[in-house]
Amino acid sequence: MSQSHIGLVAHDSWLEPFEDAIRGRHDHAAWKISQLTQNGKRSLSDFATGHLYFGLHKTNNGWVFREWAPNATAIFLVGDFNSWKEQEAYRLTEIPGSGNWEINLPEKAMKHGDLYKMKVYWNGGSGERIPAWATRVVQDDQTKIFSAQVWHPDQPFSWSDSNFKTDVDPLLIYECHVGMAQDAEKVGSYSEFKDNILPRVKADGYNAIQVMAIQEHPYYGSFGYHVSSFFAPSSRFGTPEELKDLINTAHSMGIAVIMDLVHSHAVKNEVEGLGNLCGDPNQFFYPGGRHEHPAWDSLCFDYGKDDVLHFLLSNCKYWLEEFHFDGFRFDGITSMLYYSHGLGEAFTNYGDYFNGHQDDNAICYLTIANKLIHEINPDAVTIAEDVSGMPGLAAKYEDGGYGFDYRLALNIPDYWIKTIKEVSDENWKPSSIFWELTNRRAGEMTVSYAESHDQALVGDKTIIFRLIDADMYWHFRKGDENELARRGIALHKMIRLVTASTINGGYLNFMGNEFGHPEWIDFPREGNGWSYKYARRQWNLVDNHELCYHWLGDFDREMLKAIKSVDKFEKTPVVEIWHSDGDQVLAYMRGNLIFVFNFSPTRSFTDYGFLVPKGSYNVVLNSDSKDFGGFGFADDSITHFTNFDPLYENDGKEWLKLYIPARSAVVLRKQD
Repeated sequence: MSQSHIGLVAHDSWLEPFEDAIRGRHDHAAWKISQLTQNGKRSLSDFATGHLYFGLHKTNNGWVFREWAPNATAIFLVGDFNSWKEQEAYRLTEIPGSGNWEINLPEKAMKHGDLYKMKVYWNGGSGERIPAWATRVVQDDQTKIFSAQVWHPDQPFSWSDSNFKTDVDPLLIYECHVGMAQDAEKVGSYSEFKDNILPRVKADGYNAIQVMAIQEHPYYGSFGYHVSSFFAPSSRFGTPEELKDLINTAHSMGIAVIMDLVHSHAVKNEVEGLGNLCGDPNQFFYPGGRHEHPAWDSLCFDYGKDDVLHFLLSNCKYWLEEFHFDGFRFDGITSMLYYSHGLGEAFTNYGDYFNGHQDDNAICYLTIANKLIHEINPDAVTIAEDVSGMPGLAAKYEDGGYGFDYRLALNIPDYWIKTIKEVSDENWKPSSIFWELTNRRAGEMTVSYAESHDQALVGDKTIIFRLIDADMYWHFRKGDENELARRGIALHKMIRLVTASTINGGYLNFMGNEFGHPEWIDFPREGNGWSYKYARRQWNLVDNHELCYHWLGDFDREMLKAIKSVDKFEKTPVVEIWHSDGDQVLAYMRGNLIFVFNFSPTRSFTDYGFLVPKGSYNVVLNSDSKDFGGFGFADDSITHFTNFDPLYENDGKEWLKLYIPARSAVVLRKQD
């Protein structure tokens, strides 16, 4: 009897030629899991406890500090407590045969708030280093030097979120950056975000925030993607307790908190980071040609080392258990999956995913990380950011997949950029739009989004800026809109609605884009005089009802309300009712909602008919409503009744005829 296909292949027969490779990757992960768990004698969670052993910890008798530094010949702790001088009392002892170093200190040897580092010696050199497992790292305002900090408040944080459960039906993500979440030209804090932004997220209808730049990073302008201290929440935003308070408050509002986790690379810095912790540049990272990322100027983890797996898996557990994060968006997965980091790869056929150019160690790590995360919290959310389209990323481990809950639908923002830039409005094709938004792998859920945070950065443009450009500065006051502004307002709403209403998993919006934030993001740097002018969000614009921004924000809120009105919306089939590329009209149904789009810039249609389940329909959302900056051409108060047609009587369908103005969208609900 022939062996039945593994689940991933059973869902996609085109993968049959590569089934051996798929099974090989799965078996590799299973073998490594067995090794790490001692053949099942312990759990993955039991293995991922490095943060409880390494680093600085308070004990009943004082303090204990440990570090993995196999190339070191001597290590001292230096800091405020010994005037930053090497003293025998602060010399670590090597634990024979382990590569680990340890010191036990009396309680009076240091105190909460003291700054410290390691002074590490190795054959041929020495240097001050921040411990790899440090959980608190701060920067001096004057010298800009980073140091670890003893952190043990008298009162531990008190959580009140034991009954919180992540709501993912559907997952509606508000992607955000704490530091630039304020109007003021400064670095915002965890507490300000909690007080000022969380209420906006709740009112707008999102049920999750995806928080960027949490792991400590030396350069603020890296957007948090050049991490130095993987266990330390960035102190530039506040204390660990203030981050916990933010998460605890979000949970009290029914909002899940997803962390943007960077395990794809590390900053090259040696003093602040892991680049040369104890004289061995390859302690955490691949040697030779795979050591440095050629495009990111960073270092690439060696996922084949058990000690590196221990570090990264413990990092996942640490953020879940210590800070109650509800999951992770794994950044830069394409860079991990391929020896080429995906650079210059076309990924045009399945062979490109199974040609021997993939890093099986990284694939194994990602698979185990997902197993661990869901072992610790079965409701946790994991999202993969991969531009290559690797099959199985968001498929179940048991089916030969890597175990992510979702993959980002990176094709969608790319499609909208290309369409807006290269296709004239009268040539937008509903068939192409619908195909692009619903083209996804069977059995793998995605997170759809219209535009990425990268488009908001200097050098690129958001959707609203591509549509309106500089006219936003001169024609975004109510009553003063010109044709370009009116076009932008209309298409901004339609693009978001068609993207959000075709999801099969989740929907994501980057902070401020829901109301068409006009400014790009430009972090303080030498080239702009270290200004915070553009490293912020101008909430005053959406709050000012004399301007047009609130129309877009109001529409976004009502759009999410309509989507959430259907139980398990993301799991209901997207049933196409009609498309006409000639008319530029698209219609589809999900549950009891019908979505109708007229992308034509000039043609409105009267009594445009669709065959739908017979009955009566009421309008629940109209992008052309005056409430959202439209013309209000249609009467949304009337009930629409279907018209009998004997040809379709046995199908239970009748004609629904609508007036659909140019460049508008309408959502109707079938009445019981």
